[in-house]
Amino acid sequence: MIYFLEDDDSIRKLVVYALESQQFAAAGFPEAESFWAAMAQQTPALILLDIMLPGEDGISVLHRLRADPATANVPVIMLTAKNTEFDRVQGLDAGADDYISKPFGMMELVARVRAVLRRTEPRSESAEYRVGELFVCPDRHEARLAGKPIQLTYKEFLLLCTLLENQGRVLTREVLMDKVWGLGAERENRTLDVHIRTLRQKLGPAGSRIQTVRGVGYRLEDREG
Repeated sequence: MIYFLEDDDSIRKLVVYALESQQFAAAGFPEAESFWAAMAQQTPALILLDIMLPGEDGISVLHRLRADPATANVPVIMLTAKNTEFDRVQGLDAGADDYISKPFGMMELVARVRAVLRRTEPRSESAEYRVGELFVCPDRHEARLAGKPIQLTYKEFLLLCTLLENQGRVLTREVLMDKVWGLGAERENRTLDVHIRTLRQKLGPAGSRIQTVRGVGYRLEDREG
């Protein structure tokens, strides 16, 4: 099931129709109240979320989703007419898995939905990572350093997990942007570098494990640099 929260009736109906024509079950909601009522009955596989909404806006809805352990890992694609870099970064940093600006094509939307569902498909085995004093459990969204919790944003946590999953391997900037910010993320802005810098700071001494490979990308080593 895919939920679509959008106050424009014509867009909402068109997107639901397009999804259903591609064999997805879908339901649309014009405002947050009816959306939350549906969420109480069934947790969807993915949520399409507009930013500009009457009453509770999309960013507030996204923050609530990510703050609740029951919905923290439900993939979310933001759909919005707002197209400045600030708006994109705000949505992605709040925990969105991808971002599509209006107007958009239905086939592009369906392709993005499929890509996000593939990327966020649950692993068959639960993973935990222990590197020196650093402990990370993706399933519990938990990160600790020397036993003390580390306060990470959603994207910082996802970036750290991606590096840990590929420990010792160099990940290019393009690969990291795709895995953490989605296929629609712009490659030329400094979002990745800013997140690497803040992640290093929050990890303290363990931050030196995240190494820069000039002209290529980043890797996380199993030893402190």
